[in-house]
Amino acid sequence: MTYYVIYRNDERVGGPAGLFVMDVGAGNAILWDHRSGRWAFDPALVVRFVNDYRNMDRFETVDRATAERVAETVSGGRALPDEDDIRAMFAPDPSAGGPQPSGRQ
Repeated sequence: MTYYVIYRNDERVGGPAGLFVMDVGAGNAILWDHRSGRWAFDPALVVRFVNDYRNMDRFETVDRATAERVAETVSGGRALPDEDDIRAMFAPDPSAGGPQPSGRQ
């Protein structure tokens, strides 16, 4: 897992504003969604953000311990899910109506 701390601007004034967690090899990612108040699966948004040259100074890669501290700050006290829970969030939800594993209808 790769942990990204997100800042509102390139000066990083005001401290962290968000947190992304990504499995770079698989292309999966979650982020703290301020609007819904929960961790959300949104790899497309994370990839767009970190691959946009205009954001190069607005994020940094950190270790898990730092990500845990930042998570509580940006989420209003909610803990960063453990890595098993994060991997579970990466798994497709059969009720979401998307492609199903073979043999399931």
